[in-house]
Amino acid sequence: MLSVTVRMGQRVLAARLPGSAVRELLCSRRDPAPLGKLLSRSGPGPGPGPGPALHQRSPGRRIAAIAAAPYSSSSSSSAVDMRSYLWAMYKETKKVSEDLTFTGRLNFLNPDGIFANNEVCLSDIEIYGFDYDYTLAFYSSNLHTLIFNAAREILIQQHKYPEDLRKYDYNPNFVIRGLHYDVQKGIVMKIDAFHYIQLGTTYRGLSPVPDEQIIEMYEGTHVPLEHMSDFYGKSSHGFTMKQFMDIFSLPELTLLSCVNDYFIKQNIDFEPVYLYKDVKEVIRDVHVKGILYGAVEQDIDKYISHEEKTSAVLGRLIDSGKKLFLITNSPFSFVDKGMQYMVGKDWRDLFDIIIVQAEKPAFFNDNRRPFRRANQRDKLHWDKISKLEKGKIYKQGNLYEFLKLTGWTGSKVLYFGDHIYSDLADLTLKHGWRTGAIIPELRSEIKTMNTDQYNRVVVWLQGLTGLLERMQIYEDAESRMVLQEWIKERNELREMTKTIFNPQFGSIFRTHHNPTYFSRRLSRFADIYMASLSCILSYNLHNTFYPRRTPLQHEASLWSDQIGASPSKSPYIEGLAQIK
Repeated sequence: MLSVTVRMGQRVLAARLPGSAVRELLCSRRDPAPLGKLLSRSGPGPGPGPGPALHQRSPGRRIAAIAAAPYSSSSSSSAVDMRSYLWAMYKETKKVSEDLTFTGRLNFLNPDGIFANNEVCLSDIEIYGFDYDYTLAFYSSNLHTLIFNAAREILIQQHKYPEDLRKYDYNPNFVIRGLHYDVQKGIVMKIDAFHYIQLGTTYRGLSPVPDEQIIEMYEGTHVPLEHMSDFYGKSSHGFTMKQFMDIFSLPELTLLSCVNDYFIKQNIDFEPVYLYKDVKEVIRDVHVKGILYGAVEQDIDKYISHEEKTSAVLGRLIDSGKKLFLITNSPFSFVDKGMQYMVGKDWRDLFDIIIVQAEKPAFFNDNRRPFRRANQRDKLHWDKISKLEKGKIYKQGNLYEFLKLTGWTGSKVLYFGDHIYSDLADLTLKHGWRTGAIIPELRSEIKTMNTDQYNRVVVWLQGLTGLLERMQIYEDAESRMVLQEWIKERNELREMTKTIFNPQFGSIFRTHHNPTYFSRRLSRFADIYMASLSCILSYNLHNTFYPRRTPLQHEASLWSDQIGASPSKSPYIEGLAQIK
């Protein structure tokens, strides 16, 4: 969604433009002429005759009269005229796109903004809940390297995989979150919200799979529902597709790709399903056997990020009279070490309830597991828990008992987590809590979107797409040749909008134009989302987050939510904008 600023009387209207922005500007919806109207900044339009003068048809939009397609009694002359006409339309559309890029610079997004899928009023929130990893605690890139190296060593030493795998180091820039892995074929891919594979984002090992092979293997690019992961990201049809949704999964997917790559290049026969099982097992061992926890506790300064403002966020909520609770899958000793480092020795005094080793998402579904009280040395007390007390440490349990003991039900509770399935899905679907997703990648993606390079490419891509849509009515040979050139350029632009985020897989939120499968789940399970908890500090605790009214495909963009506003006058206006 981009903006173009136009003068309307004494006011400035920042009019929101949908994906077909230039098409909207180039034609009036009531104009039946197939060629539409040519948006022009100066006198004559393209074609053999003089064009009518520029005039205003409606407030905030400048449009020109119809530029008639050239015709001639001579077929050769007509072909030349047709080419000239189409390229003149091309040049004028590009000029409009350049103008839109310039005016759109006033509407950059705030990387520290909070974005709403569903309306949330913080005045209604009395209780705030948190996951720990990648919610309260943020980690440096060293943590993923640790997980990758530890899992690789277990593969070599305990599963007897080739020692040459040590030649593969962790690459933090290879995969992105939300990708699917075809367990049976050993292929990593990016899938959109409609279950279509985005061609150009398919890899076996560390090498891309040609589009032709993908189309042959999958009989097209659509992945049937029964082959997709289920509602919670797990394989629903045996070992078929696995979606990697959380941040901790990035080292696992990278290791899978590296081992695949080694076996393929060494011409070693292997079964992808068993490779997947082995890698999954060693990654689990890194967590379950305490390798990860022990390493972080011993060198916490190396692994926990200094940039986040967890202490300030919690302190502000406490000062405002809010109740806080923690539900995490991590063990207490690990959480305690990290919270003391980030917040201080008295961090437990901030929370009304602390639950560790909760085993989410089972915590939200299985009502049979009782709570157990633990001490700081992780020793369990087996007495029946009849109330959850402040300052005590609890293990396991289930949400149904939690709701019964606390009475914290409904939309007065807002819970934050980074895993869309394990942390948020059940809470919003079954229990009516409000949910906030922590998406660390959001900050860097917005910064990329705010660059001149990205804006120029995206605006021109939209303009060229709109031009193709309108000019495809011409079916003569010369017109077809011109349109093919445009299609080629459009494909190059689409590739640029992908590689600017990640050379292999692009943005975690979009395929070329559709939302990704990840983005679809995010919009369903998270009421609000942000790069980190520290984003809350930019808003007062009475703020209401409103989702943007994005025009549907059959709707016109009739209203602007930024009338008369500019970032310099409204410090948070950037954060109120949505990624479109």
